[in-house]
Amino acid sequence: MSARRRRMRDGGETVTFDFAPMVDIVLLLLIFFFLTSSLGTRQTALPLDLPRASSAVKESPALPIVSVDPAGKVYLNGEATPLTSLGARLRPLAQASGGVVGLRADEKGQYGTVVEVMDEIRRAGGTRLALGTRLPAASGATP
Repeated sequence: MSARRRRMRDGGETVTFDFAPMVDIVLLLLIFFFLTSSLGTRQTALPLDLPRASSAVKESPALPIVSVDPAGKVYLNGEATPLTSLGARLRPLAQASGGVVGLRADEKGQYGTVVEVMDEIRRAGGTRLALGTRLPAASGATP
C-alpha cells in the first residue's frame, strides 16, 4: 500500500474543500458589476443629438433630467411624460435638487416645445437650468 492510503486509513480524516466562501465572493463580485454597469445608462437612455459646446460638464446623478426628443416628446429621467403633467412630477425632484434641473434637447428638435418645457420647469420650482451639451468633435472644429 502506498503511504497516502495508509495516512487516510490511519488518520480517518478526509480532505474536503468548502465552496461557501468562494460562492460568496463570486456573488459579491457579480452584484458589484451589475450595479456599476447600470450607472452609465442614464445619460444614454435617449438617443439625442445634443448641441456641441467647448465647456461641457458631466451631469450629476442626483439631478432631475428633462429631455426633449426630435419629435417633441418629453421625458423626465428617461420616462415619457406628457407636458401637462411634467410640472407636478418635477416639483418634488426640483426641490430635492435645490432648484437645479437638467435640460437635454435634440439639436434638430422643436424649439417651441423646448421653450414650453422651460416654462414648466420654472413653474415647478426649477430656478437654474443645466443645459445638456456634448464636447466638440476631436477634429479640431469649433462649435
